[in-house]
Amino acid sequence: MEVLFKVIRQQHNSSAKVQTYLLQVEPGNTILDCLNRIKWEQDGTLAFRKNCRNTICGSCAMRINGRSALACKENVGSEISRLQQLAQKTSNANAIPEITIAPLGNMPVIKDLVVDMSDFWNNLEAIAPYVSTASRNVPEREFLQTPQERSRLDQTGNCIMCGACFSECNGFEVNSKFVGPHALAKAYRMVADNRDSETENRLEKYNEGTQGVWGCTRCFYCNSVCPMDVAPLDQITKIKQEILAHKQKSDSRSIRHRKVLVELVKAGGWIDERQFALQVVGNYFRDLRGLLGIVPLGLRMLAKGKFPLSFEPSEGTQQVRSLIEAIEQEGNRERGQGGQGRTS
Repeated sequence: MEVLFKVIRQQHNSSAKVQTYLLQVEPGNTILDCLNRIKWEQDGTLAFRKNCRNTICGSCAMRINGRSALACKENVGSEISRLQQLAQKTSNANAIPEITIAPLGNMPVIKDLVVDMSDFWNNLEAIAPYVSTASRNVPEREFLQTPQERSRLDQTGNCIMCGACFSECNGFEVNSKFVGPHALAKAYRMVADNRDSETENRLEKYNEGTQGVWGCTRCFYCNSVCPMDVAPLDQITKIKQEILAHKQKSDSRSIRHRKVLVELVKAGGWIDERQFALQVVGNYFRDLRGLLGIVPLGLRMLAKGKFPLSFEPSEGTQQVRSLIEAIEQEGNRERGQGGQGRTS
């Protein structure tokens, strides 16, 4: 079958351009196979990264038809099928299928499909992704783990540092101080490791402003593009739960936001927006600057009839409350199991 590859090419600090290459391919050919053929047969100047060709190293991550993926994992047949489903098989079905290849996002382009991953690696280093030295100082024997303790590290241990999640991260795009989903997934691996002795210090660091877990916008893109099912958003949520279990509402607005939201839903089945603003932003009338900051918005809402003057609980409040309490109990049980055997 003939396929037209549209490659977004770019030199450092220059505008991007689209260059097209026509190839005769098999449906089972990977995108990396096709890029190799383009480089070997048509254009030796095309630059991209590759190494293992077996979904192990993560080197060949790039954007394929708008989403970050590994070129060695995605094949032509499945990609064209996905595009046809998205297009709902329009009348242009007889046209030559096209596949667009672009560099990863959130990182400056060095050349063509090669990006500068300095921020990616620096942000990973910022969360100290190593078991603490004190815990590793075992002079006579190795530090043994039970199968259950080791199983807590399996999912995050699958990360191959390909950069796909970082490429799609809206949190980093709007806030360059946010360390990113790859770093926080690795951060949870440290929190979950019973051999580490720096858990409390780590949680304090990951709780700082919007650099850590509270900078996540929960857009779910990191989970959807991860080729190894690490589910970074899930790991970020686990860190948040650990922080919330050790913090009070008065500690920060981020903590209040989560705790007040849960409390109001438990109380009424959904959020009483009047109380939410006063308790979270106004800190129960303690934060006068925060209260003054929301007065203009409140006045505009009143003028347009958008401010609820009363609150009526939902009909299913008791069921909602029971569900939240069951989830809280399960979370407490899991944290209790995770803390067993942890060094101090």
